[in-house]
Amino acid sequence: MSDLLARFGLRPVINGNGPVTRLSGGVMAPEVAAAMVAASRVTVDMWDLQAAASRVIARATGAEGGIVTSGASAGILLGAAACLAGLDPGRMNRLPEVADDRRDFIVVRSQRNMYDRALAVAGGRIVEVGIADRYSGPGVRDAEAWEIADAVTPRTAGIYYLAQPQSLPALADVVAVARAVGVPVLVDAAAQLPPAENLRRFLEQGADLVAFSGGKAIGGPQASGILAGRADLVSSALMQMLDMDVAPASFRAPAEFGALNQMRGLPHHGVGRSCKVGKEEIFALMVALERFAGADAAVRRAGWRAALQAIIDATRLPVGRAVAIVDDVVPLLAITDPDPAGLQARLATGSPAIHVRLVAGRLLVSPIALAADGAANIAAALSV
Repeated sequence: MSDLLARFGLRPVINGNGPVTRLSGGVMAPEVAAAMVAASRVTVDMWDLQAAASRVIARATGAEGGIVTSGASAGILLGAAACLAGLDPGRMNRLPEVADDRRDFIVVRSQRNMYDRALAVAGGRIVEVGIADRYSGPGVRDAEAWEIADAVTPRTAGIYYLAQPQSLPALADVVAVARAVGVPVLVDAAAQLPPAENLRRFLEQGADLVAFSGGKAIGGPQASGILAGRADLVSSALMQMLDMDVAPASFRAPAEFGALNQMRGLPHHGVGRSCKVGKEEIFALMVALERFAGADAAVRRAGWRAALQAIIDATRLPVGRAVAIVDDVVPLLAITDPDPAGLQARLATGSPAIHVRLVAGRLLVSPIALAADGAANIAAALSV
């Protein structure tokens, strides 16, 4: 692999930050990479391939159905398009324009983020609710479920929920409001794995659609994601992503997306066409998801701890520097240093470049995206 980097003039990177997109994600397991290579040598009908993916996703998540997307952000865009258009081909054709103005997505103000613009790209309009006093400092309150209910109007197309441990109101309370008024809940759970139980958790709490990243802890290709949930909404999302240049008389959706067969006609290419995902990513994501969902969580965690312990064992610490493992959902290596920002900069500009997080005055190393030689390289750099 070093030959490939050298061929194109690229500097190697040791990724201790975690499977973040700006550092090209993580390192795929050999069987996942092999699936991508094998897929590149065959051709399949993309509807049939996404139907196979739906079966894999349904087994792993408990959802009625699912599709592979080109990332979690693409999943949010496609999920929003499904909420906006449903099974109406006319509405699909018009997105991002919405003739009857039923395009509002209610979003708790403290859950706003730069990724929620995917709602607007699909044609949605964000309606904020709540005042996040607990973040700004004047108080302890955040939005409450009744405020979400109070914001619902005939223009409401859905409720967007950012799944984070600190998010309020609780998802179950948001779902209760949504059920009472008949609007779907779209959950952004891009980075909420592990634990693997979260594959099912948000759907079990009543979410209609959930988007996950495929290239983080699942270990799939970086340009992959999952949209899982209600069969009709997942089907709508897929139809607005796939190539629809087909003869209407010959089209019949697979059973996994059977809701589409009741439509009065076929739309043209949808607003989510730019979110298309290749066969290579779909096959690899299926293999990675089965591998992630079927793995023993304790064994996975032990492997991560072992990678961090290898760094500790091989490091000869200069005076003033210390390292320790911090137990979390993903164990992390915490590095304390008199000049943490300076150390971070030195690591990032070295050869190989080593990228770590700087949080609250400590450097943190995540084991998720470390390659085989990552521990030795980090230990050598920390010993100087």
